[in-house]
Amino acid sequence: MNHQTIIVLDFGSQYTQLIARRLRELSVYSEIWAPETPAEKVRARKPAGIILSGGPRSVSDPGAPTCDPAIFDLGSPVLGICYGMQLMASVLGGAVAPAEQREFGHATVTVKEAGHLFDHVPPEIRVWASHGDFVAAAPAGFAVAASSANAPVAAMTNATRGLYGLLFHPEVVHTESGLEILKNFAYGVCGCTGDWTMASFVEEATARISAQVGSGRIVCALSGGVDSTVAALLIHRAIGDRLTCVFVDNGVLRLDEAAQIRKRFERLQLPLRFVDASALFLERLTGVTDPEKKRKIIGATFIDVFETETPTLGQVDYLAQGTLYPDVIESVSVVGQSALIKSHHNVGGLPERMRMQLVEPLRELFKDEVRAVGRQLGLDEEFVVRQPFPGPGLAVRILGEVTRPRLELLRRADAIVSEEVKRDGWYESLWQSFAVLLPVQSVGVMGDERTYEYTVAVRAVESRDGMTADWARLPHDLLARISSRIVNEVRGINRVVYDISSKPPSTIEWE
Repeated sequence: MNHQTIIVLDFGSQYTQLIARRLRELSVYSEIWAPETPAEKVRARKPAGIILSGGPRSVSDPGAPTCDPAIFDLGSPVLGICYGMQLMASVLGGAVAPAEQREFGHATVTVKEAGHLFDHVPPEIRVWASHGDFVAAAPAGFAVAASSANAPVAAMTNATRGLYGLLFHPEVVHTESGLEILKNFAYGVCGCTGDWTMASFVEEATARISAQVGSGRIVCALSGGVDSTVAALLIHRAIGDRLTCVFVDNGVLRLDEAAQIRKRFERLQLPLRFVDASALFLERLTGVTDPEKKRKIIGATFIDVFETETPTLGQVDYLAQGTLYPDVIESVSVVGQSALIKSHHNVGGLPERMRMQLVEPLRELFKDEVRAVGRQLGLDEEFVVRQPFPGPGLAVRILGEVTRPRLELLRRADAIVSEEVKRDGWYESLWQSFAVLLPVQSVGVMGDERTYEYTVAVRAVESRDGMTADWARLPHDLLARISSRIVNEVRGINRVVYDISSKPPSTIEWE
């Protein structure tokens, strides 16, 4: 890949992925790297620029993450954001100290030096701050480019060396002109031209798959969702009939989903092997209530099913998966300081005994980029905008043990949520909307009889990439219809609640 690239060194900020995402919105390719990456390795990549992310630590903390000091002498422009700016100041001889008044949330910044980062930015902007330390004195050679009430050095520049620092987060939507500031860095300072497009990605991914696979054969694990489908279409484009798609009915799919998936892939003319392993999955999930164990059981069972199926396909050298960037970030704490949130059955590799290598053509993409690739490949719009569905399916939307009766309850309730959300025109604007079956039974009245039945939680969130999410303010009339239909049409549920938690601190899925 010969795109101009901006490397983001991750110091543990919850917004690190947003930095990469915003740059890609600007058609600038970006990658997230570990903070301690040697400067020579960074130099070898020939980045157009480098960004040091924020982070939760203080630069004065023992063991606080740092970077190779030679990063600042590579000749590539460097932008430090929040912790990244404090680290830059500290390494280069400035002074960083605890702030008397910490800044968390909105702050007003006054621009003192226009141009560079602040070209076409108003002289006063509201920004999103998140820091307990401040830069008491900028390093020699730096000019103070902006200040706020509690931060005399809210931005600093050394244009001669191409070094810049911001004590606020331009990547979050709460910062006015934040995208403009990032654009000024990427285009004005780093000289990027915006050569990262989904059309170029399709061409490069096709070539990359061909080069990786050679004359080998690939089996693709189709889930029925956008990710694995787009992955399969890309691979089919690259190697044709040397691809075989396998769809496994794991028993925890939504209402009528298995039948719908079979019809869809027949229309797409993808070579498909359908395997009904629902009984095996449900048997292994019997008695299991721990969410992490559920995920691991489902992941292991997928592997077992593939081990059983692949010998029937002839010689197969590779397994393809629709793994996305957020899956990688959330599942493996190897990128910078990112902590493990939950395991994911698509990430972490295969047992050595399978002797198949992974092909993951979407591993570096965010969800909306995958949708854009789907459109590029000619997928119909209704399918492209399909909401994400977790790999472990309804197993992580049933709190407690997964049983056939509970699955039946949830499937019917979930179908009602989907129908009503689509009817009111909300489906495409939501990241996800679904029902969760709680291990809670409560007293109710149906007709003249007392009931003691289950509770369902309705979850609907808005998000750009799944890394952060806010609960959707659905109209009360819509919620009322959903509730009324569920309690009237799904015998066994007598109470519906609405989840108003955001991510963070909650996750989107309940397990």
